[in-house]
Amino acid sequence: MKRNIRFIATLLKMKLSRMMVYRLSFFGGSLVDGSMFLLWLLMFQAIYSQVDSIGGWNKGQTIIFLGTFSLLNAINMTFYFFGVIGIPNKIRNGELDHYLTKPVNPLLRITFENMNPGSIPLIFLSIGIISYGASLLDITIHAATILLYVFFIVIMAILYYDMEIIVRTIPFFVISATSIERLEIAGLDLCMRVPGVLFRGVLKVLFYFVLPYGIMATVPTQILTYSISGDMIFISILVVFVFSVFTLWFWKLGLKHYKSASS
Repeated sequence: MKRNIRFIATLLKMKLSRMMVYRLSFFGGSLVDGSMFLLWLLMFQAIYSQVDSIGGWNKGQTIIFLGTFSLLNAINMTFYFFGVIGIPNKIRNGELDHYLTKPVNPLLRITFENMNPGSIPLIFLSIGIISYGASLLDITIHAATILLYVFFIVIMAILYYDMEIIVRTIPFFVISATSIERLEIAGLDLCMRVPGVLFRGVLKVLFYFVLPYGIMATVPTQILTYSISGDMIFISILVVFVFSVFTLWFWKLGLKHYKSASS
């Protein structure tokens, strides 16, 4: 574990050195994503000027939901997105050989080799959105609730990562996974705008258990606003556990099917 932490820290230092050469691009990602979430915030402000609640959620809950998804996206963009997104190309052009021959877990290196510290400001912007939403609620949020919320942010960030790895492991078995990646983008885009509490029937099963983007921001928001049941907390943890186990198994299976460029 200590060896892996030192390795990740070294990758971060190298990334910072490269990024500071092009300072203008350092904060580019956070500016784009931050602008997007601020526009959605304005959209919800306009909606709640006409209605009191959406699916039983008031304005404060919905803004916390938006800030929570923004926070998960910021964590994704900061730590692993720019590493994971390159996996399909590495599989197709044989570049994965370079990772398999090194004395470091290949998935660990791929995940963290392109960390993007320029997205860190988006984390603070997201916390600001969450704080604004909480200020609109007529409740007292206790320290234990905040700790539970942080715990769920961590495991939902893991679930976010799991989904990205699963989608980008598929190219081990097919020529192109472009359609699957489009489905991923569509599912994320929908679940970033629509709280999971609005899903019913087949859609709830789909976005809670098959493509679980619907629980990523919804469950932490429900925890922070005291609107979740104990059963849902347990189910959410179980979903993250199952997907994490499946992700590791699926990645190892993909490596077994990998056709090396040297073969």
